[in-house]
Amino acid sequence: MIPLKDDNPTNTKPIVSYGIIGFCVLIFIAQLGLSADELRDFVYSYGLIPSVLMGIDQLPTDIYRISPIGTIFTSMFMHGGWMHLIGNMLYLWIFADNIEDDLGTLNFVIFYFVSGIGAAMSQVLMDVNSQIPMIGASGAIGGVLGAYLINYPNARVLVLIPLGFFSQLVKIRSLYVLGFWFILQFINSFLNSSSGGGVAYAAHIGGFITGIVLILFFNKRNKKKIFKPKTKKRGPWEQ
Repeated sequence: MIPLKDDNPTNTKPIVSYGIIGFCVLIFIAQLGLSADELRDFVYSYGLIPSVLMGIDQLPTDIYRISPIGTIFTSMFMHGGWMHLIGNMLYLWIFADNIEDDLGTLNFVIFYFVSGIGAAMSQVLMDVNSQIPMIGASGAIGGVLGAYLINYPNARVLVLIPLGFFSQLVKIRSLYVLGFWFILQFINSFLNSSSGGGVAYAAHIGGFITGIVLILFFNKRNKKKIFKPKTKKRGPWEQ
């Protein structure tokens, strides 16, 4: 199930969301210009390494660039490949604009990075001795998805269901799209731990839960009830 767009217009332009997308793309393009050794050093310097963050290990001085705490934030803008980047930016493009619209620019910045911190720490606590760098915006984006699920459970999302020759475009409530995504993270987390894969699914789960907690706090503070979807006239492909 691949989301393509939602039917949920905004009242303001999501400049922060666009800025994050643009910065992630620029960082990835910069990575493409690095040699294999330079890229390795770049990832180890600016990626989040659990054992280094927790003070168990230290980076060699030749690749020590910023404090371990700083890598929590720098790692959110780095990606390991085209599919990693495109998948993350697609979800951010579809779902972040409404949350930024709800929260406003400053609150959305706070929301996004706190979600990313919650996601990162969820993965770190799974294995504090890990020396593998964590990179990617997936955890922070997971927070956006959690918030969207709370505020817009009935919003319609156009998704592609790939079934070979029988692939279909259908519109499904975000409750089911994002609920399926969340359940898939648990399934993949179990399979990942069994196979020794390298995807930080605990960060996805932790970010999603952090986003739910944060949006409930912001909604309460703003004295807003659960948001209803902003609807517009449906096209012929809606269901």
